[in-house]
Amino acid sequence: MPTQVSDPIIMVVKRAGHVRIHTFVASFAYNNIANATHIIETENQLVLVDGQFLVPYAKAFREYADSLGKPIERLYISHRHPDHWFGTGTAFGDVTIHALPETMSFIEEHGEDSRSDHWKLGDLAPDRIVVPQKLAGPGEEMIDGVRYVFDRVTDTEIDYHLTIKLPELGVYVAQDLLYSGTHLYLTKHMDHWIRVLEEMLVEDYELFLPGHGLPADRNEVARNIEYLSAARQAIGNGLADDAFKDFMLQRYPERKCPGIFDIYLPRLFGGASDY
Repeated sequence: MPTQVSDPIIMVVKRAGHVRIHTFVASFAYNNIANATHIIETENQLVLVDGQFLVPYAKAFREYADSLGKPIERLYISHRHPDHWFGTGTAFGDVTIHALPETMSFIEEHGEDSRSDHWKLGDLAPDRIVVPQKLAGPGEEMIDGVRYVFDRVTDTEIDYHLTIKLPELGVYVAQDLLYSGTHLYLTKHMDHWIRVLEEMLVEDYELFLPGHGLPADRNEVARNIEYLSAARQAIGNGLADDAFKDFMLQRYPERKCPGIFDIYLPRLFGGASDY
């Protein structure tokens, strides 16, 4: 688990007319997993995607959003993994939070269990849970002049995942469907995940915003497909636990954030709690 923090990476990744898109990435250092959260800034307001994990990053993300001088109209939670919604309890309790119904139900029913399960984080974990108030789901919406296309993707890195596309801007907010330059959090759904990424690869988008790591192009989508294919083959060859981890680390030495193996291996191979 992450136990130390260092400076985040903050950047404006796209400008188009009155729209600016910002990405805030937690540290790649120590055992952090480079959580990426995003801001769609329009002429009059801000829309945020995910809320960071550790308390210092959640607070810094909020401070950065506030520094833009516009109201936060809403915040979307992409899925139920705590590294994407823990920060709402720290820094976004006053913001209207939108999520898929499955994500909302999970946080309502298991949020406190998840927080308790991360007791080793100490004061880096939030001291309360905030349950999303508004349902999100498939469809389209105009928000301050920008067209948003929402979709509900099942059985990939997580069972239910919200994606956000901005077609006129060529931007695909993929969150944990895509890991950029970091090791992936693997699940039993790798076959379907690959198919989803293959569809993503041929869609008409040029900028992909991941849930971990820096903004990427379609080349990183292809690299994720290759990574998942290699992992699937390794498991098919009988590798598990530390042997699997060693294989993936040796095959992908350029990828950062190896601490994620210790988070998902007990779930992928050992049936540990999914909190």
